[in-house]
Amino acid sequence: MAEIRDILQQFVTYMEPAEWLFIGYFLAVNLTYILLVIISFFYIRHQQNYYQVFNLKGLFNSNLYKPVSILSPAFNEEVNIIASVEALLQLHFSDFEVIVINDGSTDDTLKLLIEHFDLYEIDRPVELHIDHKPIKKVYRSSIYPELKVVDKENGRKADALNAGINVASKDLVCSIDADSILEPDVLLKLLKAFMEEENVVAVGGIVRIANGCTIEDNIVKKVDLPKSFLGRIQTVEYLRSFLFGRVGWDYLDSLLIISGAFGVFDKKAVVEVGGYLHDTVGEDMELVVRLHRHFKDKGEPYRVRFLPEPVCWTEVPDSWSVLGRQRNRWQRGLADTMMRHKKMLFNPKYGRLGMLAMPFFFFIEMLGPVIELFGFGYFLIVLLLGGFNSTFVLLFLTVSVFLGMVLSVTSVLCEELSFRRYPTLGNIATLTLYAFLENIGYRQIHTWWRFKGLIDFIKGDKAWGVMTRTGLSSNSNVTEGIKKLKDSVSNFFGSLKYWLVVYGVTVIVIALILHVLIDNGVIPDVYSIVRAELGI
Repeated sequence: MAEIRDILQQFVTYMEPAEWLFIGYFLAVNLTYILLVIISFFYIRHQQNYYQVFNLKGLFNSNLYKPVSILSPAFNEEVNIIASVEALLQLHFSDFEVIVINDGSTDDTLKLLIEHFDLYEIDRPVELHIDHKPIKKVYRSSIYPELKVVDKENGRKADALNAGINVASKDLVCSIDADSILEPDVLLKLLKAFMEEENVVAVGGIVRIANGCTIEDNIVKKVDLPKSFLGRIQTVEYLRSFLFGRVGWDYLDSLLIISGAFGVFDKKAVVEVGGYLHDTVGEDMELVVRLHRHFKDKGEPYRVRFLPEPVCWTEVPDSWSVLGRQRNRWQRGLADTMMRHKKMLFNPKYGRLGMLAMPFFFFIEMLGPVIELFGFGYFLIVLLLGGFNSTFVLLFLTVSVFLGMVLSVTSVLCEELSFRRYPTLGNIATLTLYAFLENIGYRQIHTWWRFKGLIDFIKGDKAWGVMTRTGLSSNSNVTEGIKKLKDSVSNFFGSLKYWLVVYGVTVIVIALILHVLIDNGVIPDVYSIVRAELGI
């Protein structure tokens, strides 16, 4: 033990110069996001006041809008596909088409679509603007003429979207995931960006979590929190990163990500840059960055926007293993995009993108897991060596845990003041509790997933990973009930691991606080007093 302690002590001595790197990193990350949340809040309030006098329905009765093709790639989505397509067909918009791309599904996805929507094969030549795997057949619905289904060989999501773009006949293309549900007026809200500015080439909308919500007739009737621990943690995460974070980048005109679950693009612009790339798992972010780079290089005016009002509801993982694979894939996609477009990094030619957004995503989002993992590891070693009241330990806890809690709670507060999607006081209290819990255990596990994703990227791993769905429909049967029971058991053991981590961190924090209080004479050292009384 003495030898191990000496080795750890030498390691701490060697790493002491890096202490301020760890502290500075967490301070920069959390303060930046807190600033983005505050900017986003006031920006959203300004937009809300402006659009109170914006008559959407009257405007869309005119000829100012652009027609849109909604692309929904589907691979083994038999659980959600009917509910998702039904919801798309109920959208409040006068000129749109829905194109479902069956990307070589091996389950009953295509069969269910053919039977439910009474599909028949059409002989329609497809112009090959963008390369993709061969199309087998194109179908149209006899019930809904605006619905088309493309059956093609499997080529993954990007390839399926390229096929959908080639089939699309409208000026705009809207890409959504097959397990997502759009609110009926989502197009009315989203497409106003294309009317306000002629040079807009892409617009993203907010993705919210449907787990726990009441869904009737393929519409979210009642918003509620997920029942699972992981679902609630992700709700806080989505508010912080995917809502207020992206609104802040939109305000700075430096938005690099439009979620693959929900975004609208100018078809001509997408075709001009070559569509989605096939050899990446981060095709959504890569396309947005490539659009930025393309128009900056050409010197043409353009805009990429994010609007917080148009809402897309999606199912998030309730399983630790599935969530881990998802975050691993996101990290690999981010790293791939950063490396493909590293020429933009610190390049004044690209304005705020090159000097602000790209450096932030490269050093903070991409390389951040390395610093975080070493930082947390170094922190634990210092504690093991008894450095409870050292300046580093106190500062590290403040900037990494407590400041992270401030960020998450601020996001929840801004959500309540801006949108009030979660109607009850109990919802807000629960989100606030999980805003604290997110930073004790979950964030550290999430750091490991991202770190592993970075390592897998270096190894060249481009696998998509299996994403298991339980379905958003409110209906259930015995088979689904048994499956959910199995998932619940699996999630219980996954959550048990999390709570063991939380318990360990909590004990360390309490021990740290007691140690500091005893050293400063705030409370008596009962243990030493008892030992002295007993003569031990």
